[in-house]
Amino acid sequence: MMTSCRNIDLATMMACGCGGRRQFIPLGNFSNTLCKFGSTRSYGGRNLVGSCKVAPTKSKEISLVNGIGQAKTVTFDLRQESKQPISLANLFELVADDLQTLNDNLLSIVGAENPVLISAAEQIFGAGGKRMRPGLVFLVSRATAELAGLKELTTEHRRLAEIIEMIHTASLIHDDVLDESDMRRGKETVHELFGTRVAVLAGDFMFAQASWYLANLENLEVIKLISQVIKDFASGEIKQASSLFDCDTKLDDYLLKSFYKTASLVAASTKGAAIFSRVETDVTEQMYEFGKNLGLSFQIVDDILDFTQSTEQLGKPAGSDLAKGNLTAPVIFALEKEPRLREIIESEFCEAGSLEEAIEAVREGGGIRRAQELAREKADDAIKNLQCLPRSGFRSALEEMVMYNLERID
Repeated sequence: MMTSCRNIDLATMMACGCGGRRQFIPLGNFSNTLCKFGSTRSYGGRNLVGSCKVAPTKSKEISLVNGIGQAKTVTFDLRQESKQPISLANLFELVADDLQTLNDNLLSIVGAENPVLISAAEQIFGAGGKRMRPGLVFLVSRATAELAGLKELTTEHRRLAEIIEMIHTASLIHDDVLDESDMRRGKETVHELFGTRVAVLAGDFMFAQASWYLANLENLEVIKLISQVIKDFASGEIKQASSLFDCDTKLDDYLLKSFYKTASLVAASTKGAAIFSRVETDVTEQMYEFGKNLGLSFQIVDDILDFTQSTEQLGKPAGSDLAKGNLTAPVIFALEKEPRLREIIESEFCEAGSLEEAIEAVREGGGIRRAQELAREKADDAIKNLQCLPRSGFRSALEEMVMYNLERID
C-alpha cells in the first residue's frame, strides 16, 4: 500500500502516516519534499508490503511527471512498526474531526420532541459504539473526493454519515427487542430500561427521522439505495426467524441473510459516499462491492467470536446465537462433520449441558477454521475492490480496516 503527499518547506521534522498512524522522521532542511508511505501486513495468506520513502529535492531544479518530482529516495522500513495491532482510533485518525462533528450532531438531529426518545437515544449513542459505519462513509468520501478533484467534503457526505448511523442505531434497538437481549456493549438495552413499547417506537422514530433527512438530500439514486437497506433489514429478520434450528440451512442462505442484516447497510454507505463525490459509475459499483464484502467478512468474524470469546468480551452471553437456534457459518460447516451436532440442535438444547456440548462440537468439527477461511476470502475480495482508488492515506486506512477485522480472529 503506497500513498504520496507533498510537504512544502519542511524544517527539521516530518510527520509520516500509514493507515492513520503517525511517526516522525528527522529529515534535515528540505523543501518540496516528496513523502511516500505505506505499511506491511499479512491477511488471508497474502502480504501487503509498503515502505516509507522520503525524497529530498531542490525547490526549482526538479523534473515533473504527473506533477511529482523525480528524485533519489531514502527508504525507511515500516515493517517493525506495522506489526502492532491495528486500532480503530488509528484507522479513523484521518477523519477524527469529521467523526467529532457527527457525534456533536447526532443527538440534535434525533429531535427534542419527546424526553423519553432523547433518553433512549442517549442510551444507545453512548453505549460505546465504534462509529464504524460513518467512519467508513468519511474515509470513502475523502478517498473518492480526491479522485474527483474535490478539496473538501460536501454537506451531502456529512448528512449521509449521520443518516447511516441513525439507521444502524434504529436497527440495533429493534434487534434487541426481537432477540430479547438485555445487554448490548456491556450496558442495558433500551427495551430493558424503558420497556418493549418505547423501544419499538424509538426505533421506528429513528427510521422515520433518517428517512426524512434522506429525502431532503434530493438524490433519487441514494434515496433508492438507502430505502432498500431498510427493506433488507426486515427481509433478514424474517429469513432468520423462519430458519431457526434448521440444520438444513445452506451456506448461501446464511450469506444472503448476513447481507440483508449487515452488509447491505455497509455497501449502501460506501456507494452513497462515492455517489456524492460524483465519480464514475464503475467506481461507485466497486465501492458497493467493497462495502458488501467487508460487511460479510465482519459478520462472519462476529459469528466466529460468538464461539471463541467470553461473555465479558462479547458484552452478551457466549454462544447466544446458537442457543436461540440461529445457525451461523461455524455451525453450518461443522454440521458436515459432526452428526451428533444435528441431534443436539434439533432437540433445541432441551438437556442440561447440551449447549456446551454443541459449542464443543462446532470447534472439533472444524467449523471455526473453515469460517475463518471464508472471512479471509471476503476480505481478499474487499481489498481488490479498492484498487480503483488512487493511492492515499484514506485508501490505506480502508485497507487496514479490512485487516483490523481479520485481526479479531488471529
